[in-house]
Amino acid sequence: MIDATGFEEHRRMLFGIAYRMLGSVADAEDVVQDAWLRCSQVSTPVDNPAGYLARTVTNLALNRLTSATATRERYVGPWLPEPLVTRPDIGEEVELAESVSLVVLESLSPLERAVFVLKEVFGFSFREIAGMLERGEAAVRQVGRRARAHVQARRPRYDAPAEVRRRVTDEFLAACLGGDLNRMMELLAPDVTAWSDGGGKVKAAIRPQHGAQKVAHFLAAVLAQPMDDPQVHAVDVNGRPGLLLTVAGRPDTVARAEVENARITEIRIIRNPDKLRHLLP
Repeated sequence: MIDATGFEEHRRMLFGIAYRMLGSVADAEDVVQDAWLRCSQVSTPVDNPAGYLARTVTNLALNRLTSATATRERYVGPWLPEPLVTRPDIGEEVELAESVSLVVLESLSPLERAVFVLKEVFGFSFREIAGMLERGEAAVRQVGRRARAHVQARRPRYDAPAEVRRRVTDEFLAACLGGDLNRMMELLAPDVTAWSDGGGKVKAAIRPQHGAQKVAHFLAAVLAQPMDDPQVHAVDVNGRPGLLLTVAGRPDTVARAEVENARITEIRIIRNPDKLRHLLP
């Protein structure tokens, strides 16, 4: 039996598992709520509440991920995870930062994703994970090794320090707002790629934009559109420097940049309003 107090002690961990599994704030919150409803009906003692709850959330997320895969295959344009947005000065960077990009996790199979998140992010042993997933420990170890190798291969080779990421992002934002195309291109890596997720509901590029010149002109065109009281805020997006654009006081766009060697190598732009609902105006 797990009471409400015991459940709340583990809520942040449970949300972290579900969010990294699903890439959706709303879906993660639903899974955590479903887990509480299930656990509240258990009347027998629970020896390991953290493991029991993690098992419940992981399996609920796996079930939801199976149906979500088919939905994403019909998605209009690039699909990007929902962003977790915080102010850069509130001291939560370490707590909210992704140990690995959600975009990289998207490239794993559901099983690989579950094993990687439980082992590498939350520190469960392979034996514990095998029990959660009802699989042999040897098989789970093999899945974990495969997932780790895949993630390591896709991680940035030269990840910039936090202060450099913030400085480059802020300088690029200033160049964008000032319409300084030359400075924008100086801060972009020659092979930079930009993805924009509108979900077919708002204006966004259907395909990724490649190259400094194309990306700079694309962003300049987006910012040149008529807007009602646009405000740009420097924020952290999943623990990385980014920006939040509000229009008439409502969230309109969230963008996050990856920086290597003091240049921006990737930009991900979320504009689908369904993915910004959880953000406060």
